[in-house]
Amino acid sequence: MSAPRACILSVSGDTLAPSEAQLISRVDPWGVILMGRSCRTRAQARALVDAIWSASGRPTLIFIDQEGGRVRRLRPPEWPDFPAPDLFGRLWLSDPQAAVEACWLHHRLIAAELEPLGILADFAPVLDLRHAGAHVIVGDRSFGADPHRVAALGRAALEGLEAGGVAGAVKHIPGHGRARVDSHDETPVIDEPIEALEEDFAPFAMLRDAPMALTAHLRFNAIDRTACATHSRIVVSEIIRDRIGFRGLLVTDDLGMKALGGTLADRAARAFAAGCDVALHCSGFVTDPSIVLREMEEVADASPELSGAAQERAAAVERATLNRKPFDVESGWSDFRSLIAGSESLNA
Repeated sequence: MSAPRACILSVSGDTLAPSEAQLISRVDPWGVILMGRSCRTRAQARALVDAIWSASGRPTLIFIDQEGGRVRRLRPPEWPDFPAPDLFGRLWLSDPQAAVEACWLHHRLIAAELEPLGILADFAPVLDLRHAGAHVIVGDRSFGADPHRVAALGRAALEGLEAGGVAGAVKHIPGHGRARVDSHDETPVIDEPIEALEEDFAPFAMLRDAPMALTAHLRFNAIDRTACATHSRIVVSEIIRDRIGFRGLLVTDDLGMKALGGTLADRAARAFAAGCDVALHCSGFVTDPSIVLREMEEVADASPELSGAAQERAAAVERATLNRKPFDVESGWSDFRSLIAGSESLNA
């Protein structure tokens, strides 16, 4: 039996099209990510996951972006109104212990929504530092400007997710906080010296044992002037693996973002050559199902089967979904609301 392909693909809508089922059956992607277009109701989302599993012939790991605030695919009124992560950074300023507890509960409550749907992987938390003058693409998705605060809250987030049977992923390694443009639209270029960048690396180094990390589509001129981090063997080997010490599964940020050049197949090939373990493609801004399918085919066909260290890291991610602990959701929400009461008025 062959191993899954080293890619995470998406689907075009809230049901699985026959052509998409055929693709999943043919290439067996390691994971599938659900975008907002695929999450309408609980019953519908669960049925979609079941259809994906039926097509692949196994419980393929299902991913989502559910940070809270601006980045959340499960939205009210069907799902709870999860706040943006900076709320916990602001709460930290007055009560660090309450902030850590609230952040853990926030992510345990997110997991309580995801796990019954069969969604067992969440691309959260964000460990990017919040820098003055940077583009708002990070903004309130960050826990703040202090590396130790960000790492402490990031740890709580990962542990809250895992206690609910959901594997988390830190992002965007080695740090997206200094970007002055949106990498969805163009390549951010960071000119600060390596000494300044150490601050951005610090939260990732403190959480180097995270099961997964998403790369940053940025070019760091002090490290590699020829390629963005996702496509840079220097950044992956010397910074992410050696200096930061991250040994988990390294997943590309969305290959469809305009920070990367070339065809999707070329983007995937360059990411694997740089040392990334898994290619992620979302087609997040595409509405035509035929285009979504064509893009997914291109990425899948450019992705090798999982093997070696990448396969071992992927297996560790899957094992992280097996640690679900009993949890009273109603009491969790009550405790969470008590902890964050009044925090909206705090300034970061």
